[in-house]
Amino acid sequence: MEGLLKGLRREARRLGIRQVGVTTPEPSKHMGFLREWTARGFHGEMGYLARPDATGRRADLRATMPDVRSVVVVAQEYFQDDPPGVPEDPARGVVARYARGVDYHKVLKTRLQDLLAWLRREARERGLAPDVQGLAYVDTGPILERELGRRGGLGWLGKNTMLIHPRHGSYSFLGILLLDLPLPVDLPFEADRCGSCRACLDACPTGALLGRDGSGAPVMDARRCISYLTMELKGPLPRDLRPLMGNRIFGCDICQEVCPFNMKFAREGEEPAYRARAISGDGPLLTELLGLTEDQFRERFSGSPIKRAKRRGLLRNVAVALGNWGSREAVPALMEALEDLEPLVRGHAAWALGEVLARLGIPGDAGFMAAEALLARLELEEDPWVREELELALRG
Repeated sequence: MEGLLKGLRREARRLGIRQVGVTTPEPSKHMGFLREWTARGFHGEMGYLARPDATGRRADLRATMPDVRSVVVVAQEYFQDDPPGVPEDPARGVVARYARGVDYHKVLKTRLQDLLAWLRREARERGLAPDVQGLAYVDTGPILERELGRRGGLGWLGKNTMLIHPRHGSYSFLGILLLDLPLPVDLPFEADRCGSCRACLDACPTGALLGRDGSGAPVMDARRCISYLTMELKGPLPRDLRPLMGNRIFGCDICQEVCPFNMKFAREGEEPAYRARAISGDGPLLTELLGLTEDQFRERFSGSPIKRAKRRGLLRNVAVALGNWGSREAVPALMEALEDLEPLVRGHAAWALGEVLARLGIPGDAGFMAAEALLARLELEEDPWVREELELALRG
């Protein structure tokens, strides 16, 4: 089996996957933490994390694949530098690095399926197994990928909850292969290399990272995380968190950007599919995004993870970013957004115009235009939540 595993690592490298770990399918030891975490409501609207059936499958991989005998964990790097001027330019939106190119779920799962096909063929030719059975997962099933990554020797769980490799950092997508073939396992990564470092805790603008609990597990209140807010939360963004989000419109990398291991070791990933596309991740202009129709949204973000937010969610985020910019240049786009068919967009556009008013004041063309637009919309608006946002915006 050692020869087969060496060949598997070589094949993974050929497919653009530099990190491969192998572990056993023993039951998870983290279920007590997960249950306590969800009981405290830290998962927010991600109800799938607390469903009993999903919890059972996370606890024991055999509930997903009864014959599983080994687990291959792979990590594919995706780091890339920010576009020039981003995130410093408040007129442009910041998209998390992982979402700037093609959807990684499809890319990495294809690589895993190719790896499984190679393993099946090699095991048969070597007389080790007539037909290897396996299942591939890339954030698509109730599996604790980061725990498996640590058990497979690929790193430790940092205070930012990410799996951090000591020589590659944390900008990596994780993929899992459940196999009915026993393979030699790697030693788990036992050390905590974070030590006394608080860089990620101090840098998180919304205070989502809460440090480690008594058992040493990193704790995050997902309800305050910008990634959760811009992707998972479907309704209005909490008013107290909006000003803290800056111009980040989909996901957030702040806790990774300040990590010393990323600052030292992160380098551009080899997979070209993950590189930024100008239409989605290369610092798009906020005013341009706010005017997208449903058809334009689908066309522009075809094959991109950003589609997950849906048009109304992305434009909600964009409106908040424009409010945080607070420029008179944002007023025309926000005025148009007050007439959007989606209440979610109208309400956040109202908040953003209120932020612009607070900075500019009424005197001046932009201030008058913003105030008049808010008053005109208030006369027509029927949605109670949007009306409340309009009134608060006018009240300052």
